[in-house]
Amino acid sequence: MKYTVGEKKDGKIVVTFNLTAKEWEDEVEKAYQKNKNKYKLQGFRQGKVPRKVIEQTYGEYVFYEDAFNDACPRLYTEMLDKETQIFPVSYPDVEVKEFTDKGVVFTATITVLPDVTLGEYKNLKIEKKAIKVTAEEVNRELEAMKEKQARFEEVTSRAAKLGDLVNLDYSGSVNGKVFAGGTAKDQELELGSHTFIDGFEDQMVGMKIGEEKDLNVTFPQNYHADELAGKPAVFHVKLLGIREKHLPKLDDAFASDVSEFNTLDELKADIKANIKHNKEHAEEHRLEDELVQKVVDNAKVDVPDAMVETQLDSFISDIRERLAYQGLRFEDYLKYMNTTEEAYRKSREADARNSVKTNLVLQEIIKAEKIEATAEEFDAKLAELAKRMNKKPAELKKTMNHAQEDTIKSNIVSEKVIDRLKDLNNLK
Repeated sequence: MKYTVGEKKDGKIVVTFNLTAKEWEDEVEKAYQKNKNKYKLQGFRQGKVPRKVIEQTYGEYVFYEDAFNDACPRLYTEMLDKETQIFPVSYPDVEVKEFTDKGVVFTATITVLPDVTLGEYKNLKIEKKAIKVTAEEVNRELEAMKEKQARFEEVTSRAAKLGDLVNLDYSGSVNGKVFAGGTAKDQELELGSHTFIDGFEDQMVGMKIGEEKDLNVTFPQNYHADELAGKPAVFHVKLLGIREKHLPKLDDAFASDVSEFNTLDELKADIKANIKHNKEHAEEHRLEDELVQKVVDNAKVDVPDAMVETQLDSFISDIRERLAYQGLRFEDYLKYMNTTEEAYRKSREADARNSVKTNLVLQEIIKAEKIEATAEEFDAKLAELAKRMNKKPAELKKTMNHAQEDTIKSNIVSEKVIDRLKDLNNLK
């Protein structure tokens, strides 16, 4: 088999394959040997029908499609093994050009890894934000801690008010008809928590235990159930019980109960330090993201559509997996968001294109800066993984294949290229 590699044009390379008559005949014979057991003709045992008889019965091209479908990917792979400078980013577009008594000619149009022209990626100006922690932020954390320590006391002598934890039965209807999922018994609800539809909780304020009442509400326009979205509804409720919330007092005793500190001032100082640490961590990630995005924006890359589609497939695969952990399906998520998979892909297309470009640009910087994973770094990462798995590094390494080792090295390099960029732009 001979092939000719064309010049790269518009991000694609056309490879022309030429099979001689003898080579094509060999492929057809392979297809016959592979498929002959499928044919049963009178006078012959199944699997023993001569090729000529099958071709006379079903047509001389009966094995051509199978022969080509087997030969094409094999020959394409053999070509790629030799032409190591060709990096496909998707399956090729294959087109048969000639079927003659002299042989077969077909082409494979290959979308290849695009060229990357780096722009400025050193000494960029990235503005750091000052880290401040306000008294209000500390107080919000303290209020959250108080809520966790809240106790509820049953009351019978008054009507319900905002902040109460109530028990209720309810039944919802639209146009006089009860709808699926709109009925429940002995439900618990904190009035003012905005857990239910707007207006529901406010209308329960003032109700007494044992009282029944119709609450008039309207479902939001973006409600996940299309048949209810934007529609007025009536909920018939019965108040079964009221519990009043009591929050602890903020003092040294509270601090001692909820933490290892003896005083409220010590607890506040610790909360402030934690908030500051989290803000510094978030700012570090923001700086990294802004730096990488500037480097990417300064570079020139014609991102192939095929790579964008592959990245979109990856996005959807990730969200399917995350939803599955929550017992949900991607199709249900789309319905809840009132969208389609096609619309979702369209909405994420810019993100996918930027993600692909980012990876390509970072790979080019890795080459330009000659960044690699050293043996010492690999061993250190291996030891870290082994410790997590309660194994010895040598034991873990024996179980790993080349792909897993390459993944570790790739992760090391990915961390190092970000560190290098931070060094080159005075962000450390």
